[in-house]
Amino acid sequence: MSPVLAGILQLLALIVALGLSYRPLGDYMAKVYSSEKHYKPEKWIYKAIGANPNVEMRWPAYLRGVLAFSAVSVLFLYLLQRVQGSLPGSLGFVSIDPDQAFNTAASFVSNTNWQSYYGEQAMGHVVQTGGLAVQNFVSAAVGIAVAVALVRGFARSRTGELGNFWADLVRGTVRILLPISVVGALVLVACGAIQNFAGIHEVGQFMGGTQQWNGGAVASQEVIKELGTNGGGYFNANSAHPFENPNGLSNLFEIYLILVIPFALTRTFGRMVGSIRQGYAILATMGAIWLGFVALMMWTEFAHPGPAFDIAGGAMEGKETRFGIGGSSIFAVSTTLTSTGAVDSFHSSFTGFGGGIAMLGMQLGEIAPGGTGSGLYGMLIMAIIAVFIAGLMVGRTPEYLGKKIGTREIKFAALYILITPALVLCFTAASFVLDTPAHSMTNSGAHGFSEILYAYTSGANNNGSAFAGLNADTQWFNSTIGIAMLLGRFLPMVFVLALAGSLAEQAPVPETAGTLRTEKPLFTGLLVGTIMIITGLTYFPALALGPLAEGLAA
Repeated sequence: MSPVLAGILQLLALIVALGLSYRPLGDYMAKVYSSEKHYKPEKWIYKAIGANPNVEMRWPAYLRGVLAFSAVSVLFLYLLQRVQGSLPGSLGFVSIDPDQAFNTAASFVSNTNWQSYYGEQAMGHVVQTGGLAVQNFVSAAVGIAVAVALVRGFARSRTGELGNFWADLVRGTVRILLPISVVGALVLVACGAIQNFAGIHEVGQFMGGTQQWNGGAVASQEVIKELGTNGGGYFNANSAHPFENPNGLSNLFEIYLILVIPFALTRTFGRMVGSIRQGYAILATMGAIWLGFVALMMWTEFAHPGPAFDIAGGAMEGKETRFGIGGSSIFAVSTTLTSTGAVDSFHSSFTGFGGGIAMLGMQLGEIAPGGTGSGLYGMLIMAIIAVFIAGLMVGRTPEYLGKKIGTREIKFAALYILITPALVLCFTAASFVLDTPAHSMTNSGAHGFSEILYAYTSGANNNGSAFAGLNADTQWFNSTIGIAMLLGRFLPMVFVLALAGSLAEQAPVPETAGTLRTEKPLFTGLLVGTIMIITGLTYFPALALGPLAEGLAA
């Protein structure tokens, strides 16, 4: 079988699996967030944290819950790393330095999972399972909760109440993420991923010496790493490591885990606003962008010219022979169009255009389908922008899902889309103005510029993947990328929840003959065009200096 055909068959199998999961999972999540019933384990959690799950919250209270929980999580994870050397199960690893502990705490709480350390050489079992794995669950649940709050803003009228953050957080964790993760971990173990609490042991001979490997609860952390669009690897090689991702079947399953909740949330959205077709319109937008990026990535990696590439069947540098170009391309696009950041190949070794496609996927805002929750609310923000542009074209007051998009709403949406580009471009520029950060680049020229641009794009957009040639374990990068991750995660949430509160307070607007039909293919096309134009105008100059220049010079 040719490598191209193998890649296409993997893509078709993935689409079928996602299609079979879409309706049942989307409907189930809608029921979870619409239910008034509390299960007994959930009641124990509410009692332990002192929360009343039946109290409805307006957007400021909901936001305070998000920020308070996340701030406590950052502090807890930071302290856990700082005292690691005194904990049992530390595998002999010392406590983490302050700047790296801050970066890692900010990273995992913000659902970024950027790693400036070697996982198997820095973190013991307690930090991995009691700190990092826990944040993989709850940071994903926070993202879904904020998305659900925005959906309630569209669905409700004449009230500022958006639900209860603590109930949404607990339900997302207990009823959605945990059950799927248990089943998924069993699948990964069956595929060959390891699951133990073994210590460090020496294996074989390598260059005249021995290799050291440590075990760990890898399968259970791997599944929530992908399902929650987190991305942090137990090992430095991430999902290219055979202990995390043993074979082609596990690779395809991990891609499925990355995509299944973000895509299914569009069905949840349609259910909760009372129009399945509106959910299909958002799904079509996400799916069109994702398929387009996969096709472009496969084309650039399979068709790159040169005799070495012809012999290898494509650009195999930096890719696992277990997965090939097809599996690596699908994984790379899926992980950068979501906020996952996991890698089964090394993006720095992709062709110039291939690396640029991965970078552009993050710069879109990771909305196709995006992260767990963050992809849906990011796409809905872009839908509001598209509706506003359409209203300007025809001279009508823009409306979306029966709500007027006025001055206040469009200001919130505009602030949302300006935050991450400002963080990315300002920090990238500062890194080249100052002398020290540039010393971390392994490469010079266009590729060296791409290393730093990719790092801040990944951090501010809460992705977490990297062009691996950059030495990011410095005080500058640990501090600035940590700040970019926190601001890139929580500032947008402020505007999302403020927008949700504003929408929920409105009275519904009756549909007329002049109302833009946002469930139609025409709107889907308008939305795709709006996303590409906004991103292109924002990032094209920077991309021209990096991956585009490198690709054209090849």
